[in-house]
Amino acid sequence: MGLLLWGSCPRAAPPGSLSPPVVGRCGVPRGSLLGVLGVPHSLLGAHRHTCMHTHLLTVCLSRSIQAAGSQLGQSKDYALPNASWSQDMLDLYNRFLDMTKDGLWKRIPSYNNILDHIPGKLTYEKRKDTRLFLRSIDAEGAGFEYVMFLNTSEKRVVCLFQPGSYLEGHPGFAHGGSIATIIDSTIGSCAISVAGKVMTANLSIDYVNPVPLGSVVLVDSKADKVEGRKVFLSCKMQSVDGNTLHAEATGKDVLRAQKQQASCQ
Repeated sequence: MGLLLWGSCPRAAPPGSLSPPVVGRCGVPRGSLLGVLGVPHSLLGAHRHTCMHTHLLTVCLSRSIQAAGSQLGQSKDYALPNASWSQDMLDLYNRFLDMTKDGLWKRIPSYNNILDHIPGKLTYEKRKDTRLFLRSIDAEGAGFEYVMFLNTSEKRVVCLFQPGSYLEGHPGFAHGGSIATIIDSTIGSCAISVAGKVMTANLSIDYVNPVPLGSVVLVDSKADKVEGRKVFLSCKMQSVDGNTLHAEATGKDVLRAQKQQASCQ
C-alpha cells in the first residue's frame, strides 16, 4: 500500500512541460453549491448538446499535450482527459481546473510507474515490467479513470473517479476492493502532502451505497490531525450532486522511518 500512496505524490512539472488545457464551463450557471467544493448541483446534465464540442476539444487538446510531452521524453500523464471520460467527468474536471487559477488548488499528475512520482536520485533502476496498480490497464475507460486535486491550505485532496467495466463486482457496480483502492490512494495523497513519504497503517471503510460502473463520484479526503509520525485522515465518497453517500472512511498513515527512506534519496 505504501507504494500506491507514493503514486499520487505531487511533483513539480519538469522544464518545458505543458500545462493541461483550460476549457470553459459552457455557460452553466453556478447555482447552489455542493458543500464547500464549489461544485454547482446544476452543473451536470445542463447544456449537454451544446457541450459536445467541448468534450471533443478537451480530449483533442489533452492528446496534443501527451504527444508533445512524449517528444520531450516525459512520461505519460494519465490524469488528463481521454475519450472514455463522460460529460459529467469532463464538466467536473473543468470546474476544478478553473479553481486552480488562484493557486489554492493544484492538479496532481499521475503516471503508470511508481518511480516517475519520486523526485531525486534512486538507488535502483526503473523496471519496464512493473506498473502502478491503478494505471495497470491499457484500455481507456476500462479501469480506474481518475484525477486528483490538492488544496494544501485545507489539507485536502479531492479525487474525481469514474470506475470502468473491468472493476465490476456485483453486476453493474464497482467492486468493493476498487472502492478501497481509490480511497486509499486519495487519503494517501493527502497524507503525503502533509507529512511526506508515508505508508498506510490502518484503513476502515463503511460501504453505504454501491457505485454504478461508469458513474462519476467525488472522493473527498482531509488530514484531521498529525501526532508525531502518524497522520489521521477522513474521507467521504459521494455522488456529484451530493445526494448519495457511497462510502465513508477513516485512515491512519505513518511516516516512513529515516532508515527506510534512505534508499530512495
